Amino acid sequence: MEIGLTYTAETTVTDKNTAEAYGSGSVAVFATPAMVALIENAARHAVAPALDPGQSTVGTLIDVTHVKATPVGRKVFATATLTAIDGRELVYEVSARDESGATIGEGVHRRFIVDVEKFLKKASNS
Repeated sequence: MEIGLTYTAETTVTDKNTAEAYGSGSVAVFATPAMVALIENAARHAVAPALDPGQSTVGTLIDVTHVKATPVGRKVFATATLTAIDGRELVYEVSARDESGATIGEGVHRRFIVDVEKFLKKASNS
């Protein structure tokens, strides 16, 4: 695995991923939780090809701003770029933009590499 791995995920704002639908607000614009999920999706995909069989990543921290509303019907793109590796911890610079290219969110995201079987076993014993 190497620093610089990147991936861009995309979605279209629909009635299903608005703040109103998520319950995180009362306005029909792209929800912050939906933006966070899209960012996590990009981060997961950025490193997936570099993982060993049976490994995955799990999110541990997300520190992002959501600075611009995106109405229903517009496309949103989230990009995650791997900027640091510390053992099993991965750090990403993340951003989201709408189809006009305007930044709608940005920040930092951290994920940990896990062995899926061990992780699920530990989670079920909690």
